[in-house]
Amino acid sequence: QVQLVESGGGLVQPGGSLRLSCAASGSIFSISAMGWYRQAPGNQRELVAVITNGGSTNYADSVKGRFTISRDNAKNTVYLQMNSLKPEDTAVYYCYAGARGINYWGKGTLVTVSS
Repeated sequence: QVQLVESGGGLVQPGGSLRLSCAASGSIFSISAMGWYRQAPGNQRELVAVITNGGSTNYADSVKGRFTISRDNAKNTVYLQMNSLKPEDTAVYYCYAGARGINYWGKGTLVTVSS
């Protein structure tokens, strides 16, 4: 079992920045990749960014050049630095961890981009 706890969401103006954090606990040795998904009202959950144990990253086209995912293995934490935020980035952001074929999810943190 892997437990994930997100933090860092909130209200930010367009063009602003936020950093999300996700701390993993439990069977962390089994995790092969961690990342972030988001779900806006009325939309399906979509990939934002993923990082593997080896440091390879993958981003949604809509966030490339604005968001950066990173990982601190010593702290078992993954971060999502979000810059140049747009109103369309408004969503609940979920932390994700893949471990031995099982997907684990955090409870989500709300990011609202509005003036």
